[in-house]
Amino acid sequence: MDPRLSLVTLGVTDLENSVRFYRDGLGWPTGYASGDGVAFFKTWGTVFALYPIDKLAEEIPGGAFKPQAGACGITLAHNCRERDEVGTVLRLAEGAGADIKKPASETFWGGYSGYFADPDGYLWEIAWGAFPIGEDGHLVLP
Repeated sequence: MDPRLSLVTLGVTDLENSVRFYRDGLGWPTGYASGDGVAFFKTWGTVFALYPIDKLAEEIPGGAFKPQAGACGITLAHNCRERDEVGTVLRLAEGAGADIKKPASETFWGGYSGYFADPDGYLWEIAWGAFPIGEDGHLVLP
């Protein structure tokens, strides 16, 4: 298996509201039109999608998937090129309706980060520090 994460899909409770948050609030590009069953966002690298959580549960038979949006042992991250960008992104998210869970501050790992929750409670870390960002927008790992 190639070491590649192709698509991240968040199960959401209100697709239209979540699309407004990511598209209109954060400015992420999408071809989504009202009434589409899923929203795909054009991000650098991994594709990001929003899908009704009840429909996501229907895809996995036998009740193996228990629909529960929000903080569930995973965080998503957006790394910034500059330290000051962390606060700017957090303010943008807050203006779009996000709940700031941790204001931007110094971290134990020598960086600078903060957290917000999207409309369904999914946690996003906005970070600067540990790894530089390459020309292609991806983290450069040692």
